[in-house]
Amino acid sequence: MSNNYDVIVVGGRVAGASTAMLLARAGARVALVERSRHGSDTVSTHGLMRAGVIQLTRWGLLDKVVDAGTPAIRRTDFHYADGESVQVSIRPGAGVDALYAPRRHVLDRILVDAAAAEGAVVHYDTVVTELLRDRDGRVSGVRAQDRSGRSLDLRATITVGADGVRSTVAELVGSRVVRRGRSRSSVLYRYYGDAEATGYEWAYGAGGAAGFLPTNDDLTCVFVATTPSRMHALRHDGTEQAFGELLATSAPSLADRVAAARPAERMHGWAGIAGFVRQSWGPGWALVGDAGYFKDPLTTHGMTDALRDAELLADEILELLTGATPEAIALARYQGIRDRVSASLFEATERAASYEWDLDELRVVLRRVSSAMSDEVDLLQGRPERLSREKSDVLPTQPA
Repeated sequence: MSNNYDVIVVGGRVAGASTAMLLARAGARVALVERSRHGSDTVSTHGLMRAGVIQLTRWGLLDKVVDAGTPAIRRTDFHYADGESVQVSIRPGAGVDALYAPRRHVLDRILVDAAAAEGAVVHYDTVVTELLRDRDGRVSGVRAQDRSGRSLDLRATITVGADGVRSTVAELVGSRVVRRGRSRSSVLYRYYGDAEATGYEWAYGAGGAAGFLPTNDDLTCVFVATTPSRMHALRHDGTEQAFGELLATSAPSLADRVAAARPAERMHGWAGIAGFVRQSWGPGWALVGDAGYFKDPLTTHGMTDALRDAELLADEILELLTGATPEAIALARYQGIRDRVSASLFEATERAASYEWDLDELRVVLRRVSSAMSDEVDLLQGRPERLSREKSDVLPTQPA
């Protein structure tokens, strides 16, 4: 089998697997390189917002999420430490009548299996060690090593880095940060049985936040978040103490439910990284997902961003592969659209993750978050579904 492709995607999580699937569905020759094993889990709050559910529906994959036992979420409750609770029903719209929070080992597997089913060649347990370049310095593929130590060279017209916040591809191409945030959340979370979540539940107060996300296997992901400095101080007395203290101060109305619930897994933690936007394209390369754009997880929008940006990038890569649009114009357009649609949510998330608000200001910030999400839905609804369910004839399928 030839190691020459149209596109190599480095990273097989939500952004990378979706990008590979869409390109392969359009007839592109695609290789997907993932450092982890098939079906492995990863740190994530894993809540999908409406735009993310729209994408999975358009691509014909939402049924697989539902069939995996992911519960439908039909309401969101906002709890404030001053005693107010606000309930918001998930109204049917844009083909969506519920939200979902699939575990990452569920969603990532569905997406990468869909990519493979469309013809993408998937290399698991394989790490990219360097980039290949032509004599003009243009990126022309990757050199990778699998678990056995075997080295392989994969060549392609475009190499996509979808390998997370600490992206190897971004580092190797020297991608610069064009926008940097200052706020960051430090997070603790655990899965519980019998937590009796009514849907998505978010709680805020006293410089912290908490949340409930119903997920697979009748479990609920419960998280607490605050500034790294406060989390460090609270963890001096132990992780369990920190979790309990933050839950009590941020979500007093939820604390009793957690105390009565059954812990199903160990505690997970996230130290926090400030948000950023990287230059996300150059000669022969592009970045997608957290590799190119990352914001604090407090607004639980990372997976939705990844699904959206996978389609934005796949569309533009197809434009350049067919010769319809020069590479620089197509990839610059991808980053321009992504940055415009994400700017408001990035700013609102920055403010929320500062934890320097009072509850009245926070209510305003959360309305801005909701408005930004609505703008995102409008963008997706206005885009053609050319990469939706069926194998496209955008590119002639060629043997790899």
